[in-house]
Amino acid sequence: MLKLIERLGPIAADQETDTLTLPYELRIRGRLKAVSDAGRELGLFLDRGPVLRDGEALRGEGGEVVRIRAAVEPVVTARITAGLPLARLAYHLGNRHVQLALGEDERGGFVRFPPDHVLEELAELLGASLEHHEAPFDPEPGAYQQLGGHSHGHGHHHHDHDHGHHHAH
Repeated sequence: MLKLIERLGPIAADQETDTLTLPYELRIRGRLKAVSDAGRELGLFLDRGPVLRDGEALRGEGGEVVRIRAAVEPVVTARITAGLPLARLAYHLGNRHVQLALGEDERGGFVRFPPDHVLEELAELLGASLEHHEAPFDPEPGAYQQLGGHSHGHGHHHHDHDHGHHHAH
């Protein structure tokens, strides 16, 4: 079994020895046994830390580099006009403390989450149109994950989403 012991952060595909495709619920665990995409037995032995994002890599004891890929899994994509409607949707769903992936493509803005009736009704109430499908689920990393002191200097390349949130309480 190949033991993966260190988080390397995002890497280019040409640096990988192998890849490991995992659904979101397994990418939040630091310890698990898995089989790589090439059929190798892997064991993850990581400190608890932020969720493994699509494209991040782990280093094995012998220097092997395994790149994580977000598996395709059932998701709900709620589409709504970019701008204030999207901000309002993300705000109300985010208040439920669920994991959300936020994104934008040629069809506009969207919020993606695991299937959940309550959230789906809320999204429709706010004017979103829902699409049930299978896609990779790579949620926005929560800022609060950095507060527990497990950040060991990794994870500080946030793409500067942090401008201008002056919470006026």
